Amino acid sequence: MHLRPRRNRKSPAIRSLVRETVLSAADLIQPLFVHDGTGDVAIESMPGCTRWSLDGLVREAGETHAAGVPAVVLFPAVAESLKSPGAEEAWNPEGLVPRAVRALKEAHPELCVITDIALDPYNSDGHDGLVERQADGSLKVLNDPTVDCLCRQALCHAEAGADVVSPSDMMDGRIAAIRHELDSCGHDEVSILSYSAKYASAFYGPFRGALDSAPKAGDKKTYQMDPANAREALREVMLDESEGADMVMVKPAGPYLDIIARVRETTALPVAAYQVSGEYLMIESAAAAGWVDGRAIALETLTGIKRAGADMILTYYARRAAEWLRE
Repeated sequence: MHLRPRRNRKSPAIRSLVRETVLSAADLIQPLFVHDGTGDVAIESMPGCTRWSLDGLVREAGETHAAGVPAVVLFPAVAESLKSPGAEEAWNPEGLVPRAVRALKEAHPELCVITDIALDPYNSDGHDGLVERQADGSLKVLNDPTVDCLCRQALCHAEAGADVVSPSDMMDGRIAAIRHELDSCGHDEVSILSYSAKYASAFYGPFRGALDSAPKAGDKKTYQMDPANAREALREVMLDESEGADMVMVKPAGPYLDIIARVRETTALPVAAYQVSGEYLMIESAAAAGWVDGRAIALETLTGIKRAGADMILTYYARRAAEWLRE
């Protein structure tokens, strides 16, 4: 008997029949940047990405949805004049994100709209939480006062019509607090997609350039996870599940495929993974230099993320990948 695994690779039809992992547009979520100005602005740190005006956002989201992508997640570029130590703009009902959510749901009612819950776009210190300066000049990010603010922000977005709120701050106890706030205010059908295992990664740089949201001092290592840790990610996921998360996330995706796989084995909840700006920029830069086939690399990396166990993938390639897959 001759064992010939190549027999299952001999034609496109057979390869399709035996394929173990199938990537589809329905697996993808498109991050979209929005600003409160006129016109759409190319993002220098993320070639191919744009800060959309409200009109541009509605148009782009509609075309993305038409390509087969079921959901978008919003990230606001907030004017410096609106940032403050207390981040009060985060729950302004007439702020940028609530207006964007209302515009999207009015124009595209079937589109799933996800909003980011964190204070760094609104905090004049650039941190995901409220900051207290210590006697030695160092900064301390305050957990419980931040959670109170996140609850107000999540409720504001829910009242605007968000389908899913997605806390990305990594404060302790915020999932339970947000779930209680939403439920007690009649928004029990709004889902929570928790950034459960968000690492203190060097891959976020281009994103912070896109929103001008880098910390003004210090770093985010006291609340985001150590890249060396795996068991800690499982603990975070289990805590978020017990507090009422509907979906959990690993961020970044590519360097943390082992974490995605372990999280998939740990929870029955849907697992999201975020292919972040640094991952995107490495592919785009290499493709622009002519060193790699950007389209092929993008689809291969997304397939790898799904193969590791992700049910959904946040990626700046979502619309383009959907169009490539349709071809």
